[in-house]
Amino acid sequence: MLLEQLTALLANTDITLTEQQKQQLVDYVGLLDKWNKAYNLTSVRDPQEMMVKHIMDSLVVAPHLSGKNYIDVGTGPGLPGIVLAIALPDTHFVLLDSLGKRVRFLTQVKHALGLENVTPVQSRVEEYQPSVKLDGVLSRAFASLQDMVQWCGHLVDDEARFLALKGQFPQQELDSLPAGVILEHDISLQVPELDGERHLIILKKD
Repeated sequence: MLLEQLTALLANTDITLTEQQKQQLVDYVGLLDKWNKAYNLTSVRDPQEMMVKHIMDSLVVAPHLSGKNYIDVGTGPGLPGIVLAIALPDTHFVLLDSLGKRVRFLTQVKHALGLENVTPVQSRVEEYQPSVKLDGVLSRAFASLQDMVQWCGHLVDDEARFLALKGQFPQQELDSLPAGVILEHDISLQVPELDGERHLIILKKD
């Protein structure tokens, strides 16, 4: 049922996935549903709802990533990092979270789905030092743009980007950005069967 739902949702986008990738996403929802009962990883309880609110909401970002190394800060149960890692197998994602139970879940997902391109890390973002040059910092429901830039500024050089998944256009947050960081792109995202606005806000160092 979930596979049919995913296939129908994808038909409303320009995203093409292999049968293996689709199965990995379905299996991920299965793991999320199973572990959620004990670990309380997400407030979304229904797997079909997860498919729209978590999987598709993360997946629509994939066409806008061009680099090869990203960090997903405050990844929680792997959103958007796990979903993007499945969609973009040639791109590596560090999945950073400060909570041990979430990182244990992510480690289990990595092994269960055979994802070689993810590295779960338990750390506070301020204390983490990347081992490779990152193309961008990703966040979904992690923090304000101002906090994101201040907490994650040490992770990236002047070439990298900050990519934040937001609901409504965050004008107030953009007005509060620290000096030296500017809005490069605002991409309006269309998520099938999801009500409300979705924006991918891309910031860069000026």
